[in-house]
Amino acid sequence: MAQQRPIAIYYEHPQWFRPLFHELERRETPYVRIDAGQHRFTPGEGPRNGSRPALLFNRMSPSAWKRGRRSAIFYTHDYLAHLERENVAVFNGAASYRFETSKALQLSLLSQLGFPSPRTRIVNHPSLLPEAAEGLLFPLIVKPNIGGSGAGIRRFDTFLSLVETSEDPSLADSIDGTLLLQEYHPPRNRSIVRVETLEHRYLYGIRVHLGDEEGFDLCPADVCKTTDGRELTSSACPADAVKRGLSVEPYEPPAEIIDAVERIAAAAHLDVGGIEYLESERDGKIYFYDINALSNFVADPVSVVGFDPTARLVDALVARAESAS
Repeated sequence: MAQQRPIAIYYEHPQWFRPLFHELERRETPYVRIDAGQHRFTPGEGPRNGSRPALLFNRMSPSAWKRGRRSAIFYTHDYLAHLERENVAVFNGAASYRFETSKALQLSLLSQLGFPSPRTRIVNHPSLLPEAAEGLLFPLIVKPNIGGSGAGIRRFDTFLSLVETSEDPSLADSIDGTLLLQEYHPPRNRSIVRVETLEHRYLYGIRVHLGDEEGFDLCPADVCKTTDGRELTSSACPADAVKRGLSVEPYEPPAEIIDAVERIAAAAHLDVGGIEYLESERDGKIYFYDINALSNFVADPVSVVGFDPTARLVDALVARAESAS
């Protein structure tokens, strides 16, 4: 018997999830939208029978601070924990969101699993960066612990430039005050690989070509051109996406990479998520560097990877909602 209670979509970005809403509506699957930017709950009180969802799908983004919603990032930790204590089924719940909002925790997990990642030092004040750089090889990058879509990443080619900038208050732009100092590995052939997973299993892979511009914003929904020059259509594509030079092509990683990605997804409790890695121009080695619980599928996926991953995502959401009912 099909579930009757709605699936709740908890989100704040105004455009990224239109394909998800469209697929739910096409199937006439009951769902409700919850604005994470303006929300409240009462401790000790679970959702009333009439408002209790069959499943809540967490789509909160760590880049929400760029849209004036930084408070919602921290609030969501408490809200997800509250729902789980009230036995509300959550897709991408509190554990996965904890990894989503801490690059430091992601690197700790990669280390625990034995997978290679760039050498990194974690500090809670920018004045500590010069000391933390001891033993690391330049160029280095400084990342905010909570960033999202490449926000706030800065590159330093010399120790002197790092020392000078460490005294600049604007460097401390992670909203939790935590910074990562990391060896920068230019990706070979200026491309990286992103692998999407669903329920801890490989879904598809893409290779993103970075073009000529230096940059770290690699949101897959924003890459709106294929390697053969075709422009992709997506409601999430920024107006300047094609001009930025990013392009994408399908790519199936080797079996050992797929196995590693599935292990990472399971350990990070990602019901749906993307994991990124690169082959270093420095030493030719593979490095994993980003675990994303907020997975935005590639623009125009049927043209790029040959199927609609949103349809498979909705299959998983409906099945989870029915099993939780």
